[in-house]
Amino acid sequence: MKPPLPDPQQTPATLNALRQRLRRARRQLSVSQQRHAAHAVTRRLCRAPAWQCARRIALYQAIDGEIDPGQALRRAWQQGKACYLPVLHPVKKDRMLFVRIRPGDRLSYNRWGIPEPRPGLRHIVSPRRLDLVLMPLVGFDDAGNRIGMGKGYYDRTFAFRRRQCSRPTLIGLAHECQQVAEGLTPAVWDVALDALVTARRYHTVKQRLPAPKAL
Repeated sequence: MKPPLPDPQQTPATLNALRQRLRRARRQLSVSQQRHAAHAVTRRLCRAPAWQCARRIALYQAIDGEIDPGQALRRAWQQGKACYLPVLHPVKKDRMLFVRIRPGDRLSYNRWGIPEPRPGLRHIVSPRRLDLVLMPLVGFDDAGNRIGMGKGYYDRTFAFRRRQCSRPTLIGLAHECQQVAEGLTPAVWDVALDALVTARRYHTVKQRLPAPKAL
């Protein structure tokens, strides 16, 4: 059963309640279920044109029951793709850098307890130069709306995508239990996904029409 939306108004309180419920649902998945989901997601993802055409791919380190993209990372290395992980920006506290990672690189924990590579100027890529970004999420709907952990790092880092930029492609990885069937109402600062991948499906989000101009 998909967790219901607590309140149609989606106030901060109801969104937080929904976030906690969805996080609890994914943490309750067994190790076997998590492993199966990661394998199925990787298989579907790597068949997608967005993956096959990408040369620079950003991934993430899974925590708190998130879909683990580790298999996708190894597949990307095997295919000669350049892979990057997000790093908290040392100056702009609300944004991220993307640092290239290679097999054997050592990671260290950031202030949120998430492993990340050490930033080096030669290994940093601008978010605009990425081809594909695999994004973690807490909840999603079929329209490409996403609930994250509530910190807003991805929305601020990829805010330029709201100006009808088509690059990079943003794909959310999730368990089916994280879908909000009733839909989510995006905030003005939210950056929508281009596609969603779960163990059961690869879902391309229909292109949104531009908002009508005020008279």
